[in-house]
Amino acid sequence: MQMSWGGTGAAIVALLIVGSSTARASENTPVKIGVLGDQSSVYSAAGGRGSVEAARLAAEDAGLVLGKDVEIVSADFQLKVDVGVAIARKWYDEENVDAIIDVPFSGLALAIADMTRTKKKLALFNAAASSELTGAKCSTYVAQWTYDTYSLGHGPTSGLVSRGDSSWFFLTNDTVFGASLEGDAAAAVKAGGGTVIGSVRTPTGATDFSSFLLQAQSSKAKVIGVVEAGADLATVLKQGEEFGIKAQGQKFAALMATIDAIHGVGLKDSQGIIVAEAFYWDQNDETRAFAKRFYERMKAMPTQVQAGAYSVVNHYLKAIKAVGSKDPDKVMAKMREMPINDFMSHDAKLRADGRVLRELYLFEVKSPKESKAPWDYYKQIAVIPADKAVRPLDQGGCPLVNQ
Repeated sequence: MQMSWGGTGAAIVALLIVGSSTARASENTPVKIGVLGDQSSVYSAAGGRGSVEAARLAAEDAGLVLGKDVEIVSADFQLKVDVGVAIARKWYDEENVDAIIDVPFSGLALAIADMTRTKKKLALFNAAASSELTGAKCSTYVAQWTYDTYSLGHGPTSGLVSRGDSSWFFLTNDTVFGASLEGDAAAAVKAGGGTVIGSVRTPTGATDFSSFLLQAQSSKAKVIGVVEAGADLATVLKQGEEFGIKAQGQKFAALMATIDAIHGVGLKDSQGIIVAEAFYWDQNDETRAFAKRFYERMKAMPTQVQAGAYSVVNHYLKAIKAVGSKDPDKVMAKMREMPINDFMSHDAKLRADGRVLRELYLFEVKSPKESKAPWDYYKQIAVIPADKAVRPLDQGGCPLVNQ
């Protein structure tokens, strides 16, 4: 029996040729990484231009990759998911961007994660926090590098409940990130035998948190869990000090703290706050060496988000060199196979669900008297082992886990 191809067969052949040519053309272009972040609003100090510079440092350290200099591009999504999605789609479809990093907005990160499945491009999030990224909505092309709402929710929460600070009220940013982090933190409080008295949702970028703080104060909860980030966190802590909340016996636990927010508030108003972070610039010689290089460019010490930007780009480029190709499936397999080692990672592992298994550190913010120099803000009070800081692999609901 003779098969007749006709017009349809010719079209299929043409598509296969075009697809093969496109793949070859992609392999011949430089490795291109897009830093998609907030460069003008509440999260810009935590990531922003600092994440771009951290990515550039990693690219410079890598040297030539596949015979070419790595290209770093950046954009500001203006805290608008539709703007961010449009940028990501254009980067993937038209501008040969191989991987997107940063993305300090969980709603946008989830949308990009969904995009990666069909486009077979990478999204390596050092700033997005929602645990859903490695849960039911996981993607084989996604990594969650620095933290997630599970680790941030369980870090300071479990430690404080075990010390007797058992009643909590949450002051929560009204976003996907906020809802996810409050949910994880509340579950940790209850699991430890504590109680959640209540919570209130707050808008992003507010200048006056007084009504929300008054609700937290009137709750009489021992701890006010602040589920805010960046400039919003700084504003809450400043106004909380003005209301004398700590002086009256309530504690603040900043569940999404970055050192830029503490710097903005000052030690007088932030002393004694408990924070959990994946990185602090003054932990050891390696972290201080990176911080020195970063400070020379940014005139500020790196946050955990910015350190994560360096770390994820560094590991990604190592994997490309090891594979000898930008092929996303091969590169992600190699990223999972290779241990992650750099100034903030010590034999960390990228799991099947996309989550990096790494330690978390519990810090208390120093008093002005304890601080010896600018940016000397934290004293480490505990190390949370990776297997305690990260959600167990079988509890997230990621369909990749059983494949």
